[in-house]
Amino acid sequence: MSRYRLQPSPAQEAALLEHCGHARYVWNLAVEQHAHWQRGRASAPGFAEQCRQLTEARAACAWLAAGSVIVQQQALKDFHQAMANFFGQTHQRPTWRRRGRREGFRIVAVKASEVRRVSRKVGEVRIPKVGWVRFRWSRPMQQAKSFRVSRDAAGRWHVAFAVIPQPVPGPGTGAAVGVDRGVTVSAALSTGELLSVPPLSEAEKKRLVRLQRTLARAQRGSKRRGKVKAAIARLKAREGDRRRDWVEKTSTDLARRFDVITFEDLKISNMTRSAKGTLEAPGTNVRQKAGLNQGILAGGWGRLVTRTGHKAPGRVQLIDPRYTSQTCNVCKHIARESRKSQALFLCVACGHRDHADVNAAKNLRDTAAGHAVAARGGLPPGGPVNREPQRDLLLVG
Repeated sequence: MSRYRLQPSPAQEAALLEHCGHARYVWNLAVEQHAHWQRGRASAPGFAEQCRQLTEARAACAWLAAGSVIVQQQALKDFHQAMANFFGQTHQRPTWRRRGRREGFRIVAVKASEVRRVSRKVGEVRIPKVGWVRFRWSRPMQQAKSFRVSRDAAGRWHVAFAVIPQPVPGPGTGAAVGVDRGVTVSAALSTGELLSVPPLSEAEKKRLVRLQRTLARAQRGSKRRGKVKAAIARLKAREGDRRRDWVEKTSTDLARRFDVITFEDLKISNMTRSAKGTLEAPGTNVRQKAGLNQGILAGGWGRLVTRTGHKAPGRVQLIDPRYTSQTCNVCKHIARESRKSQALFLCVACGHRDHADVNAAKNLRDTAAGHAVAARGGLPPGGPVNREPQRDLLLVG
């Protein structure tokens, strides 16, 4: 999606919050309906039945009828898709939505006349029951049939138009690169480049610690606690913006410079799982594991692979990560002792010395090149082109 920063007026912001409340209310009702379903009972109501029930609810509740039926129906549509993803075992089961967290709604059947450009950097989008709302025209935009309005924890509004962007063309030279992701170095390339997500500054980190201590002492439900939470959310949003900006720039650069981009096939959800354990069997090194989880998530590992795949479809390869950090790129000797530290790789067999992450990235690149050779012709964008058996060679002997 192409996301833009909304700039609503105070009256428009109140109307947008009302839309968010209606979408959250309808979503939670759908969650409650499906929570009562058990094996052996009749199936839970589907999308069509829930839409019929929504019509009855709007006739009975004036405050619900005052909202947009498109917003409420699309909340049911989103829930139906979430349940399909759950049964398809690609996502977790949909849960309750709380006020102030992941606020948003979706609008469909958008006409070309409902999005217009006011000036060089300002555009307007027409939202039902709200009117024309301004947004920052920060990049060229294509015609979209739907868009989603969202509000983050820092109180900022965004509009995301459902437009599939064109892929970034590669150089066409067959250049390949391996990308090793880590905590200290976010992305190490086989070319020797070490890339890291820009973190919060030292002053921002100190302020975040002070705010977290103030939040721990604040009384629940007080205005002071709300102000402190908003200040923390603004700092966290600033950190997230820097991470997303780094991912977008890095993925675009990789898609432009290389034809084959190789990553480790990591199960990030398993790697960042909590180590608390249970009361009967508590975990060990819980605080250290929590810090490692935060470092992994702060590095944007999953988003980097996802966005690179969007911009370079068919050119991203995921390689088995086993022994990539213990294998010497020169002599291919595998030894745990060669990994001297986080940054140093010194082969115990041939004495090859390199940055540990760069050595692993080179192994990923070479593995991808080996796969391409085994396919006999053609890089991943064109797919493997296996040669037909040669008649003259078959007749020899």
